[in-house]
Amino acid sequence: LALLISRLLGWSYFLCWSISFYPQLLANHQRQSVTGLAVDFFTVNVLGYICYTLSSFLFLFSPTVRDEYARRHPGAEEPTVRWNDLAFAAHALLISSITLSQFYFWGYKRHASQHMSRTMSAIAMGCVAAITIAVLLALGNSNWEWIDVVYTLQYVKLLISIVKYIPQAYLNYRRKATTGWSIHNILLDISGGALSLGQLVLDSSLQSDWSGLTGNPIKFFLGQITIIFDILFIIQHYILYR
Repeated sequence: LALLISRLLGWSYFLCWSISFYPQLLANHQRQSVTGLAVDFFTVNVLGYICYTLSSFLFLFSPTVRDEYARRHPGAEEPTVRWNDLAFAAHALLISSITLSQFYFWGYKRHASQHMSRTMSAIAMGCVAAITIAVLLALGNSNWEWIDVVYTLQYVKLLISIVKYIPQAYLNYRRKATTGWSIHNILLDISGGALSLGQLVLDSSLQSDWSGLTGNPIKFFLGQITIIFDILFIIQHYILYR
């Protein structure tokens, strides 16, 4: 029964988070505009989901990574990564890429001031550099293993998840409005975050090993970060800038 509940939680969060990408995509199309949106958010979002997709794929299909995980977490023989994690990440990458393309290739209305900031560009380049260094260390004769590369991908995704919301939250604050930013995206997002955390906690309890939480940091912290920022956007939309 607990395993069935875990699967239901997993696919429920998959549906909530996956559907959450469409309101913004459709709103942009209906308005034929991307005004009111921070291009920083949508640009680094693509990089983040590249990392999430790769890390989920490697956890599921790389014998080397799975063996290294089991060795580091003796109480949990396999990672707390599920098929729904990979399905969500790959789908999110696809829709995020299409949404980003609306800034550049669809002829939608866009202000001249809507461009990638230097700060976010530097963060993105730093993330790519960190991943490159991790791969080189794993290829060399260092103490790094391929699971360390996977964890680097995950921590890059976490960093991006922390910083990506800030430009949009600040833009809403500066404009004193949330026009253009889809609240339906946020409501689905916060639901997915809660369900994702619920599945991870249940899976760790089923293994009787709570290191499953730290062994899958991206899922553990991503759910928390999502909920925190979504609450901020809900406050902006329904209370501060009605």
